[in-house]
Amino acid sequence: MKVLVAVKRVVDYNVKVRVKSDNTGVDIANVKMSMNPFDEIAVEEAVRLKEKGVVTEIIAVSCGVTQCSETLRTAMAIGADRAILVETTEELQPLAVAKLLKALVDKEQPGLIILGKQAIDDDCNQTGQMLAALGDMPQATFASKVEVADGKATVSREVDGGMETLSISLPAVITTDLRLNEPRYVTLPNIMKAKKKQLDIFKPEDLGVDVSPRLKTLKVSEPPKRSAGIKVPDVATLVAKLKTEAKVL
Repeated sequence: MKVLVAVKRVVDYNVKVRVKSDNTGVDIANVKMSMNPFDEIAVEEAVRLKEKGVVTEIIAVSCGVTQCSETLRTAMAIGADRAILVETTEELQPLAVAKLLKALVDKEQPGLIILGKQAIDDDCNQTGQMLAALGDMPQATFASKVEVADGKATVSREVDGGMETLSISLPAVITTDLRLNEPRYVTLPNIMKAKKKQLDIFKPEDLGVDVSPRLKTLKVSEPPKRSAGIKVPDVATLVAKLKTEAKVL
């Protein structure tokens, strides 16, 4: 069984993002970029399924600028067998990415598609669900445990009231949550091996997909800075301030 794993190149989670001076977006000039943490979990889960003998081939996919190939090399260093880059300089929104992935699913015919539940740059949490809808496939989101056997996937996921367990038929779409696994450390030998693995490059037009944006960002601004706290002499003063200033009582 093939598994297709989508990975996104984002600003590294340790970097404090800065808004551009003209408020048109986030400044990514000379900023460290890395794989989206949720997508790392997706790749790790695919590799673990391969180690169990459930999966025969892992295909990593990324959509975006040329530098996304570095993210794909990281995915191959973790354990992906080959990679596909859909190269474009257009701003890719979730629907466009879902359409590109749908075209690749039709081409590769994987038995399972695994994505991170969301990217840490736009926090949209939409691509997996849109892909499942476009491909008319069952989906299980926010997975915290995945087991695959006999043409079905059993997925545990956290919900407000506790845990929910789903059984879905393959092919299917699964999106990963933080508690699914802990990605392995990428070793230097595996990084060197990844450089020799196959990396195919397509353009959106090769896949017959229109990636023009449907949404327009009007303004990006930083959240307001928190004001400094104050000390109060007694409970009565605290209650008075909560009533008159904070207006929460």
